Amino acid sequence: MKGDIKARAAKKIKIRQAILKAATYEFKNHGFRKTAVSRIMSRAKLGVGTFYNYFDSKEEVLMNIVKDLFAQVEVANQNRGSEKVSSIELLKFCCEATAKIVDENRFVLPLLASAVEYSDKPEQIPKNLSPGFRTIFDEIIQRGQESGEIRKDIPFDLISEMLHSIYQAAAFSKLEIPFQENIKLKIKILLDGIKEGQGTRD
Repeated sequence: MKGDIKARAAKKIKIRQAILKAATYEFKNHGFRKTAVSRIMSRAKLGVGTFYNYFDSKEEVLMNIVKDLFAQVEVANQNRGSEKVSSIELLKFCCEATAKIVDENRFVLPLLASAVEYSDKPEQIPKNLSPGFRTIFDEIIQRGQESGEIRKDIPFDLISEMLHSIYQAAAFSKLEIPFQENIKLKIKILLDGIKEGQGTRD
């Protein structure tokens, strides 16, 4: 009995992963608007009806893909955080790890923008087009302010918003600078400015 339950659970996980993998391919190569559920399921070699046993819409599939990317950054960040580095160093590492993952999945940001414009269920897409990385930034910045490493005269959520906006700016940049290097240089400027002891106090 337990063996049957485990087998069914394993099968469900396998099918879910197949749908996400197929959707990633279709979104990347054909865009959000032109990717129908039937197209995803055809690539996954599964019936369209099976799709709705796992997801309500292609918007939900897209957000699950984004959550998987967010989870990769979170794991990398937790591993680095266990080394007890400073908040500034941890924030720098987190930003660069995020840049690497976003760079390897460059289709995601344009997809989110397209999903907001063309979706039949826009309420399922975050209005700020965030893959969720900002919540990690929030936690590190707040921790840094509490420990005295990061300036307190600037609200943590404003710093986080600035960090988050760098990814969109780099994604659509016209400069002939590779994406990750673009991010790295922008992050350096920002991190140097938020260190405690920097800037003018009123």
